[in-house]
Amino acid sequence: MPVRIRLQRHGKKGSPFYWIVAADSRAKRDGRYLEKIGTYNPNTNPATVNLDVDKAVEWLENGAQPSDTARTLLSYRGAMMKHHLNGGVSKGAFSQEEADKRFAAWLEEKQAKIQAKIDGLDKDKAKDLSDRLEAEKAVNQKRIEDLTAAPESEEAPATEEAPAAEASTVSEEAPATEEAPATEEAPAVEETPVA
Repeated sequence: MPVRIRLQRHGKKGSPFYWIVAADSRAKRDGRYLEKIGTYNPNTNPATVNLDVDKAVEWLENGAQPSDTARTLLSYRGAMMKHHLNGGVSKGAFSQEEADKRFAAWLEEKQAKIQAKIDGLDKDKAKDLSDRLEAEKAVNQKRIEDLTAAPESEEAPATEEAPAAEASTVSEEAPATEEAPATEEAPAVEETPVA
């Protein structure tokens, strides 16, 4: 039976969640599987991959072929590296202790990279939050200054508004006199018979 290590989709629409499974290659995508090896959640940043490395290596040694995405996830968690090192041990290139030491060093380096990314994301998030807070403080300070300056400026324009109000009433009367002749001419146009 040809076995593949592949992803099995779970989760709701728009929010995928995958199981990493060893399944018969002829089975449906979300169909029957032989063994669940781990999980993959692409919704988090960085993506969360939980994997039983020993089970994955056991399936790889028994001839299971990983899909492209599953191969990437197995490499991310070190299953492919451990499988590679076990091949070196079986050929006699180095001992099992040396392979375990190399795998531990690789795993420690990989964890440091992942942690550095998480720290960088947290740092960027905190910086963005502080920048938005400073911008909001500046806007609020400007509003306060405008409100305190508004009562002082309201008193000065009040004295200027009185002459302006008189001028506006005069200007309103002038258009009224101009409109009156226009209304007298309009009825003459209406009285013409339509033939």
